[in-house]
Amino acid sequence: MLRVELHAHSSLSYDGRDPVEHLLEQASAVGLDALAVTDHDEIDASLEAADIASDYGLVGIPGAEITSAAGHVLALGIEELIPAGLSFDETLDRIREQGGTAVVPHPFQSSRHGVAPHITRAQLASADAIEIYNSRLFTGLANRQAERFATGRGLPMTAGSDAHISEMVGQAVTEVGTDTRSADAILEAVRDGRTSVIGKKTPWRISLRQFGGGVRRRVVRGVTDLL
Repeated sequence: MLRVELHAHSSLSYDGRDPVEHLLEQASAVGLDALAVTDHDEIDASLEAADIASDYGLVGIPGAEITSAAGHVLALGIEELIPAGLSFDETLDRIREQGGTAVVPHPFQSSRHGVAPHITRAQLASADAIEIYNSRLFTGLANRQAERFATGRGLPMTAGSDAHISEMVGQAVTEVGTDTRSADAILEAVRDGRTSVIGKKTPWRISLRQFGGGVRRRVVRGVTDLL
C-alpha cells in the first residue's frame, strides 16, 4: 500500500506559491510515497518534479489540471500538455491517448470549476476516477455528493489536498493498493479502484495563508500582463 498525493500546485500555477522542490520536501516529510504536481494548464514543473522525485525518496507522477469547457479535470500520467477549452469528452480522450488517467476533482463544487453542473451524469461516470475528498475549506457538502455519486456507480475514488502552498501537501491522501513504486503501477491501481481515502480539512491558518497569497499573486500577475 502506497500513500499518494494526487492534487498539488507549484508556483507555475497562476495561484500557486512554491517551487516543486518545496512540495517534494513536504511530501517526503509527511511520509508520502508519491506526488503528482498538477498545475493549472501547465506541465513543465510537473515534469521537473517527476524527474527529480527520486532524490526525495518519492515516485513522481507527471500531470496537470486541465480546464475543459465544462471545468477541471486532472490528467495524470501525461507527458504533453492538453489544451484548455476542449469539451469534457475530448479532454478525456486526449488524456487517454497519452496513456493517462482522467480524475475529476471537486466535481460538485461549481465555485471551483467543478464539472457536474455542465455535463450529464453519464459523462461524469465515464472518468477513470472521482476525487471524493478535497481538503480545502467549505468542500464538505461537495465531497459528500462526490462520494455518493462514486459509490453509487462503483467508480474508483481518490483524495487530493489541492495544495497551492507546500504546507498543504498531504492533507488528503489516496492510499493505493500496490507495492510497486512506479507511476504506472500507481495509476493502474487507481483505475482499478484499489484505493482508499484519508483526509482532513486544511487548518484555517494555512487556508488563510494560501488565500491571501493567492490574491496577491493574481494581482501581481495581472499587472505584469498589462505591462
